[in-house]
Amino acid sequence: MDWYLEQKFAQVKGLLKDKKLETLVDADLQGIYTDDEVEQLIQVALLCTQSSPMERPKMSEVVRMLEGDGLAERWEEWQKEEIFRQEFNHTHHPNTNWIVDSSSHIPPDELSGPR
Repeated sequence: MDWYLEQKFAQVKGLLKDKKLETLVDADLQGIYTDDEVEQLIQVALLCTQSSPMERPKMSEVVRMLEGDGLAERWEEWQKEEIFRQEFNHTHHPNTNWIVDSSSHIPPDELSGPR
């Protein structure tokens, strides 16, 4: 994931964590939305935009999550993995911010591969 996308990804995660959903929702909705539904949509979006295509959910899983089946479990699992990855990268690779993701030049549709 390139630096810009990584920063946006982190920004959205932070806003979600801080429950600042209004920052992420279209202003034209004028506050007419359900916070829980927006939170779930953002969680699904974050799961679908992980840097590794293998970690992204399949479309069939996305449909089930949007229908209310399995999102909480998948989100909790991803949160635990994300914390582990951050701790591992910080302790084992503290000076690797200069490394560029080799997939950053590949179009998203090619990264995700067939499902």
